[in-house]
Order: sequence, then C-alpha cells, then structure tokens
Amino acid sequence: MFDSHTHLDYLDDPASARGELGLSGMVCIGASPEHARNAVALAERFDDVWATAGLHPTDAAQDSPEARAAIESLLDHPRVVGIGESGLDDYWDETQRPAQQAAFEWQLGLARRTGKPLVIHTRDKPGQDSAHRGVIDTLRDWPDVQVILHCFSGHAGLLAYGLERGAYFGFAGNVTYKNAREVQDAARQVPLDRLLVETDAPFLAPVPKRGKPNRPGYVRHTLDFVAGLRGLDVAELERVTDENTRRVYGI
Repeated sequence: MFDSHTHLDYLDDPASARGELGLSGMVCIGASPEHARNAVALAERFDDVWATAGLHPTDAAQDSPEARAAIESLLDHPRVVGIGESGLDDYWDETQRPAQQAAFEWQLGLARRTGKPLVIHTRDKPGQDSAHRGVIDTLRDWPDVQVILHCFSGHAGLLAYGLERGAYFGFAGNVTYKNAREVQDAARQVPLDRLLVETDAPFLAPVPKRGKPNRPGYVRHTLDFVAGLRGLDVAELERVTDENTRRVYGI
C-alpha cells in the first residue's frame, strides 16, 4: 500500500513510520529547498521512499534565484519523481498571490521540462474559491503537464476541469470526516485509474485517528473509507491505487 503524499521528514522518527499497517511505499514531499533536501536524503536512506522537490505556495516568500537553483539541482536525482507541491493558497494571505503565481508557473515549467508530474495544493477561505479558480485558469495554459490534485477539496469546478484534462486526484484523511460531503462525492466520481490515497502526514489524520498527529500508515484508514464509499473490495482498491501511484510518478 502506497501513501502517495506525505511529509515524512516532519515526523520525529521517520524510520518508525515505515511499514505501519502494511505500508510498502511512500512519496515524501519536498515543499521547500530544506524539505526537498530532507526528502531526498530519506529516499536515499530507505528503498521504500521516493521524493519530490518544489516550493509550497505558503512559502512563496522564499522564492529567489538561490531557492530555485537549490530545487532544480535535485531534479535529476533518480529518487525524485515529482515537482512540488506547488499551487495557490488564499487561506492565509491573499497578498501573496503574485509570488505564489510566479512560483506556480516556474514549477509548471519544471514539470514540462522534466516530464515529472506536478503536485498541486489548492486552498481557500471557507465559502470562497479564488485559489481554485486561479489554479484552473493557470493550468489551461499548460495542457501538456501531468498534474496531481493533492488533498482534493471536492470543488466542483476543479473536479470537472481535472477530469477533462486527465488529472490524478489525491484523497487524504479529510475524506473520512462527517461533514466532508463534497470531498466524498468527488471520491465516488473520480475514475478508478485516476484515484490516489494519501495522508499529508503529519496533518489531516483520518477517522479514527482524527485529532492526533497523522502518520503514513494511517493511509489504510482512508483507503478503507473510500472503498466503502465506492462499494469496492479493499484489496482491489489497494491494488488499483498502488498501480496509479506507481504510474503517475514513474516508480
């Protein structure tokens, strides 16, 4: 079973998180130069860990020639299988949008050049969707880049657009939350060959671990829940999502 999106280096003891609940592989997201280097180091240390390298939209203030050079220097590493996470985030500070947009388009360019998928983060304030609309508008100019819509929110417009362009959709622990009806509806609609499961550990722990620090092995709870939503055998969904993770990341 794969955790397709985790921040393994954020955990106190990354080594202890490997192999929990049948976990066989994970993609450690490098969301800044520091974390990208950490992710690569973990991927070099453990043969069941792969890495990405990029700049998270909430860290767009770090964008600089030096930061870009540090991230780009990692992209040819054989254990680096994706770019990002990148995208747009209007939850905290909308004044950062120009910097986020510049970093987003730079990483789209990296994904196009390397042929690696771009992991996309999208988040808005409750009741708003400016970041989601911005992601759609930006991606329309990059139709040849493979994208993973990480921790998919259930936004109807991004769902329709992602389906149209053949995006992959990552579902995290929040799909298990009682009030997450839009996320659950999306998890039912996404074609099986485009569906991924993830933890985003140490964030967004699924039920029954909600409120605790998330761990990569807890992806098992998310997988079980999504299988129930779709009326699928758990072992079959595990097989399919593992294949999807390997396919999109070229593992």
